[in-house]
Amino acid sequence: MTVDDRTSRREGGKGFGSKNGCLAEILTATSRRVLHLESNRDVRMSSTVDLAELHLDDFMPHRDAEFEMQTAEGVVALKLAKVEAAGNSGRPGGAFSLLFTTSKGAWLPQAIYPVRHPALGVIEIFLVPIGPLGDGNGYQAVFT
Repeated sequence: MTVDDRTSRREGGKGFGSKNGCLAEILTATSRRVLHLESNRDVRMSSTVDLAELHLDDFMPHRDAEFEMQTAEGVVALKLAKVEAAGNSGRPGGAFSLLFTTSKGAWLPQAIYPVRHPALGVIEIFLVPIGPLGDGNGYQAVFT
């Protein structure tokens, strides 16, 4: 089949041409979604807080505050339960640890999660499940 044959079929809306038209629509829709995802990723990444700039004092005023953790299943509410110094690691301001709680339920695996707070912005931090904490599930982030 030549290019001219495909073109004439496409223009007639029959056979190969209509299949190709559907494929083009699917590819266009997929391309739009990919571009949308790429643009969202760029916005999220550009608004992410630099971990090296964070200090213990940045979190102290937010103890007992609500944070939002984005997971594959949706948003999970976190409460900042504890903020504590973790020694001198050579990190400006020293190392520190954050303990978060969620409501009881299924445990999330250790991973890097985007965590949002109205005053602090989006922080991509490595959270590790540590077991029950208070009335919920506990997760820890250590900054060294």
